[in-house]
Amino acid sequence: MMPPAISRVRVAVLQHGLGALDYAVPEGMDLAPGDVVVVPLGPREITGVVWDAERLTAKDVPIEKLRPVRGRLEVPPLAEPLRRLIEWVADYYMAPLAAVIRMALSVSSALGGDRSVVEYRPTGVVPARATPQRTQALERLGERQGSARDLARIGQVSEAVIRGLVSCGALEPVMVAADAPLPVPQPGFAVPDLEAGQAAAAQTLVEAVAARAFAPVLLDGVTGSGKTEVYFEAVAEALRQGGQTLVLVPEIALTAPWLSRFEARFGCAPVAWHSDLRSSERRRVWRAVANGEARVLVGARSALFLPFADLRLIVVDEAHETSFKQEEGVHYHARDVAVMRAQLESVPVILATATPAIETRVQVERGRYTRLELPSRFGGATLPDIATIDLRHAPPDRGRWLSPPLLHALRDNLERGEQSLLFLNRRGYAPLTLCRACGERIQCPQCTAWLVEHRLTRRLMCHHCGFTTPPPPACPACGAEGMLVPCGPGVERLAEEVAQVLPDARVALVTSDTIFSPARAAALVAAVENREIDLLIGTQLVTKGYHFPGLTLVGVVDADLGLAGGDLRAGERTFQQIAQVAGRAGRGDKPGRVMLQTHQPEARIMRALVEYDREGFYDAETEQRREVNAPPFGRWAGIVVSGEDESAVAATARTIARAAPRDAPAGEEITVLGPAPAPLAMLRGRHRHRLLVQARRSTGLQAALRAWLGSVEIPASVRVTVDVDPYSFM
Repeated sequence: MMPPAISRVRVAVLQHGLGALDYAVPEGMDLAPGDVVVVPLGPREITGVVWDAERLTAKDVPIEKLRPVRGRLEVPPLAEPLRRLIEWVADYYMAPLAAVIRMALSVSSALGGDRSVVEYRPTGVVPARATPQRTQALERLGERQGSARDLARIGQVSEAVIRGLVSCGALEPVMVAADAPLPVPQPGFAVPDLEAGQAAAAQTLVEAVAARAFAPVLLDGVTGSGKTEVYFEAVAEALRQGGQTLVLVPEIALTAPWLSRFEARFGCAPVAWHSDLRSSERRRVWRAVANGEARVLVGARSALFLPFADLRLIVVDEAHETSFKQEEGVHYHARDVAVMRAQLESVPVILATATPAIETRVQVERGRYTRLELPSRFGGATLPDIATIDLRHAPPDRGRWLSPPLLHALRDNLERGEQSLLFLNRRGYAPLTLCRACGERIQCPQCTAWLVEHRLTRRLMCHHCGFTTPPPPACPACGAEGMLVPCGPGVERLAEEVAQVLPDARVALVTSDTIFSPARAAALVAAVENREIDLLIGTQLVTKGYHFPGLTLVGVVDADLGLAGGDLRAGERTFQQIAQVAGRAGRGDKPGRVMLQTHQPEARIMRALVEYDREGFYDAETEQRREVNAPPFGRWAGIVVSGEDESAVAATARTIARAAPRDAPAGEEITVLGPAPAPLAMLRGRHRHRLLVQARRSTGLQAALRAWLGSVEIPASVRVTVDVDPYSFM
C-alpha cells in the first residue's frame, strides 16, 4: 500500500536572517497561506506564517528531508491584503520580512495560552526599604496594574525592582480575565447637527465608505473647523455596514478629548491600542481585532499592522505629524503605509489635518487624492490674530525669556480670567549645563549630545538614549564647585520665571515627562475645562488636537527654534507646529490672539503665519523642493553606518561610498553625498557616519541600493541601516 502523499508549505519564520523555509505538512493537518504555525528550527520551536510559495524563495530541499510542521495556532490567519502589505513594507523600506511580520504578530500571548493571566497592582504599602528606584516606580505607577514587564516599563525601572516590590508587599498579584467583552459603538447614538460645509464633506466620505473602494481623501480644515465630527460620520457608515475602522493618531496619550467626543457621538469609547496597555489588554485587543469584535480601534502607528478581519475605513488624524515616521527598527511612515493598506484592502483612507504635508498636497495636485476643504471654524468662532514680537527691539530682561509685550499680554489675560498658553519645544529646565570655570559642557557618555537638566526630578538626562544621572556637585572636568550653570531655557525654567513674574497664576506643565498616559491627559483636560489652570506651558504635545474654549492667548517663546540645522523639512515643520499651536487660541466665543517671539519677523515663514498666507508659503516651499529634486519630486535615502569601533565605521562608510553605482542609464542616475560623521556622531555608544542618496523619482532606488550594498563586504562589528524617505538627518 502506498503511503499517503505528504505536501509541503513555505513558512516565513520569525528568525532574523533566515527568510523562508520549507516544511512538511503532517497527515491530517490542513494549512493555507496566512496560517500561524509552530515549526522546528534546530532543537527549538519557533513561530512562523505559512506564505504564498510563489512569492518567497527557499532552499530546494527534497520533500523526504523536510521536517514537519509542529502545529497550527488557533488564531485567524493573516489575510491576503495584510500579507501583501507586509511584503510591500519590507520591499519599500528595505527591511527583513520577518521584522515586518513580527509587527503583525506583536502580542505573543494572543497566539495561544491561558485565557487568564497574572498581573500586579499597588497595595498602598510603603516598602520598608524605600530605595530611589522603588520610590520612582511607585510614583509613576499610581493606581495602574499590569504584568511585571508592563510595570517595569511604566515605572522606568528593571523587572527586578518590580519583583522586589512584590516581595515586600507593595504590589500584589491578581488574576485577570484575558478576554473580557468589548462595547460596541452605536452609529445612531447621538447624530450631530453639522453645518452646511461639514455636512457636504461628511456626505462625500459616507459615500466613499459605502462604495467599498480605495479612495484617498485629504480632509483639509482649519483648526477648530470640526474635522473630527465630519469623519465620525464616515466611521458611523462603516459601523452600519458591520465593518471595522482604524483611526491612527500621532500621540495616543493625548487622545483624551478625542475619546470623550467619540463616546458622546457613539455611546461608548473605542478600543485603544498603545504601549501603555497591560499585557492582558494587548492580548484582548489583538484577538478582538483579528476576530472582528473590535469595531473601531484608535491607536498609534503600530496599529497599522494589526490583523483586521473586516476593515472598511482608515483615518489618519493630524496626518502632517512627523511622529508618524518610525525612526527605529523598520523605518516606515505610517501615513504612507496607511494609504497602501487602504489600497490593498480596497477601502477609503482619510488624511485629516489643518496643515497638510507637501507630499500630500502634491498628490492632490496630481489628481491622485481628493481634497475636501473646511475653510472656517465651527460655530462662528474666528481664527486668532497673529503678531510677531521683534526680540531685537523688545528683548526680555537679562536672565529672562519672556519679552515685555508678551509678559504684559499674559498679565492682562490673567486679570480678565482668561487662559493662556506658552509654547516652547524644549523639555526640562535647560538644554545645556556649562562650567563657568573651564567651559566644560556636560555631555552624555554614550552620545554626542548635551545632557538636559530636569530640575523637577533632579536629573541630567539624554533625550536621545535615555541616560540619566544626578547633577554633579562639581565640574567633572576641572573639579570646580558651584560653577555649573544652566544655559538656555526649557519649559521648567519658563515655569520658574512665570512663578516669579506672575505668582498668582495657576500653571500646568504639558510635556512627555508630565503627560505620559491617557489618564494624565484626561486629568489635564478636566482641570483646564474646570478653570483650575490659568496658564499652560508646554512642548509640541500641546499642538495636537486640544480644544480649550477658554484659552484666548498663545505665546510662542522661540518661534525661530525649529529653523536651525538646514533640515529639508525645517521650514515646513516649523510652520505646521506654530500654526497648530496658534490654533489652540480663540476656539470658544471669545477671540484669540497669538504672539510670536522671533529675531527674524521679516522671514517668509513669519510673514506667512501673520498674514495667514498658507498657500503662498506652501507654494514657495514646494517650488524649492522641485528645483533641487527633493521629495516628493525626487527620491532620497539615508545610509547610516554605525559601530563601537570608530575607525571601522569610517572605513566601511568610505568603502560603501566608493562602491556607489556610477554607470546608471539616463534617468536612473544616483547622487551620493558623504560619507561624513552624523550630526549625532555617537548614539548609545555607537559611532555613526551618514551618506545621503539622491535619485530621480523614476529610479528603482531600492533595487539599486540592494545591488550596491550587496556588493560591499560589511564587517561583523559594523551595522548598516537604510532609511528610505528619511525625516531625521541626525
